[in-house]
Amino acid sequence: MTEYTVEFVGTGETIEVADTETVLSCCIDEGIAQEYSCRVGMCLACSAEIVEGEVTQPAARGLTDEEADEYALTCMARPQSDLKLDRGTYPPSIEDDAATAAGGGDDPGGADGAAADDD
Repeated sequence: MTEYTVEFVGTGETIEVADTETVLSCCIDEGIAQEYSCRVGMCLACSAEIVEGEVTQPAARGLTDEEADEYALTCMARPQSDLKLDRGTYPPSIEDDAATAAGGGDDPGGADGAAADDD
């Protein structure tokens, strides 16, 4: 078992994480406030940009292959080197989803269209 230093950019917080542990589990153990929800690699709430270093996260199903190189899901990510992570930075796919959802209100097949069909 090897331990690595994980630094959270801009917060001054640093923890030691073994290569057999997830970053999130160590955050919880150390009392560091790290956002999370599902804890199974799907919701992206715990994502952080990898500023420096490498992780393994084979069960991070919420990330595309390209995103998995640049972002860590802390609930799944196990360090493979010392890390610098930027919490609160989300992968592009989550922003694309938010933009699609925001634009969905202009859909002509929305609630107004359904009400017209009921007449």
